[in-house]
Amino acid sequence: MGMIRFRGTKKFSQGLVLLCLIGSAVIAQGATEENMTENAKSHLACPNTPNCISTMETTESQTITPFQYNKPLYEAKALLIQIFGGFPRTDLVKEEEAYLHFEVKSFLLGFVDDVEFVFDEATKTIHFRSAARTGYYDFGVNRKRIEDLRGMLGDTL
Repeated sequence: MGMIRFRGTKKFSQGLVLLCLIGSAVIAQGATEENMTENAKSHLACPNTPNCISTMETTESQTITPFQYNKPLYEAKALLIQIFGGFPRTDLVKEEEAYLHFEVKSFLLGFVDDVEFVFDEATKTIHFRSAARTGYYDFGVNRKRIEDLRGMLGDTL
């Protein structure tokens, strides 16, 4: 049996691929500052537990002031990696252009906390979230960690 061929199938396929590429470019270009903030808000949200703090939260017990920076993004990021990466039991597990993710293990039992930083170049702001992966209370460890970092960074950003 012979294969049935439809006329224009190749052109249709090429047109479909082109349409997808154009659509992807338009979507990528549409990532405005407002969208970035919305993406950061959802990414840095805290669960309804007291073991998390975030610059994107509005609940008084979970909110914290973001960092501001004046240096170029790559310098601010390198400084943050150098200082925060020097904290005990802290490992950088993911680095992207405007994002850092660290894991911090507790001293006694090795519980893991996730600390994420999102750099907003348009406003020169570093939003972040520090949260325990397990448990309910953190006894203020996440807030203390970030305030210690704030003190160490001072005006160097």
